[in-house]
Amino acid sequence: MSRPLVVTDCDEVLLHMVRHFRAWLGEEHGIEFLLEGNPFAQSVRRRDTGEAVPEGELWALLNAFFESEMSRQTAIEGAAAAIAELQREADVVVLTNLVDRFNESRARQLREHGIGARVVTNQGPKGQALRRIVEDYAPPRAVFIDDLARHHESAAEVLPSISRLHFCGEPAIAPHVPCALASGHAHARIDTWDEALPWLLETLHGAPR
Repeated sequence: MSRPLVVTDCDEVLLHMVRHFRAWLGEEHGIEFLLEGNPFAQSVRRRDTGEAVPEGELWALLNAFFESEMSRQTAIEGAAAAIAELQREADVVVLTNLVDRFNESRARQLREHGIGARVVTNQGPKGQALRRIVEDYAPPRAVFIDDLARHHESAAEVLPSISRLHFCGEPAIAPHVPCALASGHAHARIDTWDEALPWLLETLHGAPR
């Protein structure tokens, strides 16, 4: 018999990313990341001119960060212990929006933080990738965890039966990200692992949402 399944994002759910990306942008590129509003579209500016960094350049910088700076990333408090507890009774897959060449480095990075799990890389909305993972495992119950509302919307459209937890473990941006619970695309919004773990265990045991 198959086990329940947890499919979770990585950055801002298992590992801090934005705070370290922000520090690197300032140190190496003279770019200020204000962590306000929509963090990747509105709050990244050059220190010397105040000009916004074009979105295409910003994504190139983000890829460069993952190319050389993943060692900067630190674990979200309680993430490793929570994943270990979940793995006692469920399969756990990390669905992360990185280009495929970063798959093994992401898996290695997570192992270094005490999280051993299958990693699936993806680009764009996560609904279709999530559907493929769920079809592969055929679990009796499944939960999806992500910090971005657009991925919950995609999951709700493609796989409406899956339970969805909106989780953003970075306090600097959590108040600013659009809330998937408020939009009706998530079943809960919890931003700390000590509160999220009981909800996840209850959901995996089939408690009503």
